[in-house]
Amino acid sequence: MADEEQQDGVEEPQDASAEEPQEALLAEDAAVEAPVEPEPQLDAQEATTEEPEAPVEEQAAPVAAGEAPAAEQPSTDDAEVDEEEDEPAPREKPAVPGAHLEVDIVPEGVDPLARGEGYEDAYAVDPYAIDEDAEEEQAVGADDDEGEEILTQPISTAAIDLASGARYRATGKRKSAIARVTLRPGSGSYLVNGRTLEEHFPRLTLQRNIRQPLETVGYQDRMDVVARLHGGGISAQAGALRHGVSRALLEADPNLRGELKRRGFLTRDSRAKERKKAGLKKARKRPQFSKR
Repeated sequence: MADEEQQDGVEEPQDASAEEPQEALLAEDAAVEAPVEPEPQLDAQEATTEEPEAPVEEQAAPVAAGEAPAAEQPSTDDAEVDEEEDEPAPREKPAVPGAHLEVDIVPEGVDPLARGEGYEDAYAVDPYAIDEDAEEEQAVGADDDEGEEILTQPISTAAIDLASGARYRATGKRKSAIARVTLRPGSGSYLVNGRTLEEHFPRLTLQRNIRQPLETVGYQDRMDVVARLHGGGISAQAGALRHGVSRALLEADPNLRGELKRRGFLTRDSRAKERKKAGLKKARKRPQFSKR
């Protein structure tokens, strides 16, 4: 018996130690298998905004008595404001600009600014006043006229030998025209390509320009002009003939060079028509531009 008790005493602690870890494992498995559901928590805002519900008796009391709730009963002031807002505003006629102004009619002979008789306009122009600047301009214009008159007057110092066999030849040019001129003593006639001056140059302006050199020297009635022209047009030939006559007079009297040069008779006119450019209609005229 004592041996059995000793065996039992020895075995009991072994069994207890073996059961305890089993129970602990079972409890842990149960905790894992059954997760704990968290309790629902209300937000702080919802908790604060919730208000206790009014008792049913208090809500039903005014309805039972037959009275409208305080919120549903419109006040008299609000009704009047609504009526005033609903009324349409009266239509006003648009104002005409300047309708309030009065018509200001100034009779003839009356100063519109109501200035006194002693008022003098500083910018008024006196038609009888003497303008010094105008006088100076007139004086300058008179000097120019005198200079033009001097240029148009014949040269009194010309001394040309008018012997019966005298011949003075020269060549004049203008653009592409060339004039070979011969001066000889005569009565002042012009023979151009076998025709008279009026037949070859029907324009009076061209005739006047051609006669200028001989008229300037004063021999327009004592010398004849024989010329051969070729090239160019009618205007270019007139310029070439005038240039040739001026050079022939210089051959007759070298002392006339200064006077003829001052009047521009000895200057070769180098002006000519400008050549046409590629892409243009003429020298500078462009074709019409179209944007679209």
